[in-house]
Amino acid sequence: MVLDVNWAVRWLTLCAQAMAENRVWLIELDRAIGDSDHGENMDRGFQAVLDKLAEARPETPGAALKLTAMTLMSKVGGAAGPLYGTAFLRASTALGDAAEIDPGRLADALAAARDGIVARGKAESGDKTMVDAWTPAVEAAKAAAADGAGTVLGVLVAAAEAAEAGAVATDPLVARKGRASYLGERSAGHRDPGAASSALILRAAVGAAA
Repeated sequence: MVLDVNWAVRWLTLCAQAMAENRVWLIELDRAIGDSDHGENMDRGFQAVLDKLAEARPETPGAALKLTAMTLMSKVGGAAGPLYGTAFLRASTALGDAAEIDPGRLADALAAARDGIVARGKAESGDKTMVDAWTPAVEAAKAAAADGAGTVLGVLVAAAEAAEAGAVATDPLVARKGRASYLGERSAGHRDPGAASSALILRAAVGAAA
């Protein structure tokens, strides 16, 4: 499997499908500890990404991710827009003008995305945020890329599985960042919606490469 611009467009298309299909679930997660708007915002944002991709027809994966970043920053409200926008922008920069992505560059791009989220949101692992999905995803991706027999699909699968486990692991945590932190101990017992949507995004990347 080659990760090129066609893969990137498929990935973003699957992201849009995932956000539409899980919009209500993400709203419910956010209703428990946030503003109830995460699902609506993510659905609207990725539908706008699809429109922009159809208009612009990017020529490289990096260009597709940069377009996604700009669109999410302008269309997604709340904290998610700047956080995801920064993530996709940093990933785009890491990919540069490469027409195809190898396992090492893929892991680097995922790490750059996570680092962008950390820089923008000032959160760290254990704060009950999307970082709790992204950090294990990056660690798993780097390990898979370092394997001499590692493939881009292997890197993506490792990242998605780790992100999904990381999202589930936010359930018992007490939030230390964002609106959920206002609830204190009452935030425990609820999954972080940003971690949940992050896992959906990384699983969509697998689907695009399968």
